This record gives sequence, C-alpha cells and structure tokens, in this order.
Amino acid sequence: MLTDKDLTERGLKATLVQHPLVQHKLTLMRQSEQSSSAFRALLREISWLLCFEVTRDLPLEMRDIETPVEPMSAPVLKGRKLAFISILRAGNGMLDGMLDVIPSARVGHVGLYRDPDTLEAVEYYYKVPGDIGERLIVCVDPMLATANSAIAAVQRLKNGGAKDMRFVCLISAPEGIKAFNEAHPDVPVVTAAVDSHLNDHGYIVPGLGDAGDRIFGTK
Repeated sequence: MLTDKDLTERGLKATLVQHPLVQHKLTLMRQSEQSSSAFRALLREISWLLCFEVTRDLPLEMRDIETPVEPMSAPVLKGRKLAFISILRAGNGMLDGMLDVIPSARVGHVGLYRDPDTLEAVEYYYKVPGDIGERLIVCVDPMLATANSAIAAVQRLKNGGAKDMRFVCLISAPEGIKAFNEAHPDVPVVTAAVDSHLNDHGYIVPGLGDAGDRIFGTK
C-alpha cells in the first residue's frame, strides 16, 4: 500500500485515512473468506469513520438552547445539510454508515456500469436532490480503480449544478487517483488505502475483488 509520502512523490492528491480502526476493518474486508453479511457490516462501520473525516471542516454557527441546568449558546451545523450521492451499485454499501452519522442528509443515486471491453462508464440512472447546487455533495463508491465511473458521475453532478463536492472511497489505485485529479482537480478525494496498481482487467491489486459482488453476494 502507498503512504502519504508516496502520494506526494507521485504528485497524487488524496487524503489517506490511516486510523487504526479503519485499517483493521479494511484488512478483515480484504480476506476472501468473509461472508457477504460480514463484508456489509464492516463496510458500514468503516463508512462511519470515513464520514467523520470527510465532514471534519463543516461550518458551524451558534444557537441559543436550554440545558437542564441553564441556557447556553452552542454550536450546530450551519446552512443546509449535505447530500450523499451513491454511485450505483456498490456505493449503496456505504450509504447506511454515512446516514447513521448524518441521518438528515439527502440522498441521490447515479447509476453507472463499466463496459467490459472499453472499461468506460455508461450511465443508466440519475436521481438526485433538486437543490444540489446549494449543498455539500459527498459522492461514495467503495473502489476508485480506473476512475471512469467516478469521473463520469462527478461530471454529471456538475452538469446538474453541483459546486461543492467531495469523493469518498474505501480503496483506490494510483492510476485512478491520477485520472480523477486531472479530470476534477477541485474535488478532494478521501480514501482508506491506495493499493499497488490495476491489473489488465481494471481491478485494483491487491484490492478486495469486486465490491458490488461481495456486498450483494452475486458472485
């Protein structure tokens, strides 16, 4: 796996979440013998922790409240709540964990599949909140491999009016981060690991296999 130093030396821009709990749970997820139910549970738990990282700089404002002891001025989130956008289908595996942390967030979906021959992203579904231009948008997808799907999804959201976006994934490849940085230099990437490389089929090595198949038990 690459380190922060490796990313800097390669000119790659991504926030690498190295919290011990994230790394421990990710190791458990990588193991091929994990059941789909265990894989889903671990992904949900890691998503909680990644949500804390991607939202650590949300703006706050002060509000007057009453405690059981006395009144006080206390911080609350400022402005409209953010929106989580799942890149289907595997992105749905991260939604529940994110929503556990911010249940008031809006949710949208961008449906894309990777053409097996060209590895290009093909859109088949798009449904997002109508006011995405007024919200922080957090796009989620467990894997950033070729980045074709992520690049296409973010561009689709920009075309729909989104202005403030972040991308969160579980595992990424250097090739994917490079392509995403070049296509969307204004969209920060948050990831739990940057693995070695992509193989000839566009899979992350060592990775954890096809995240969607492992989430839904379809292979």
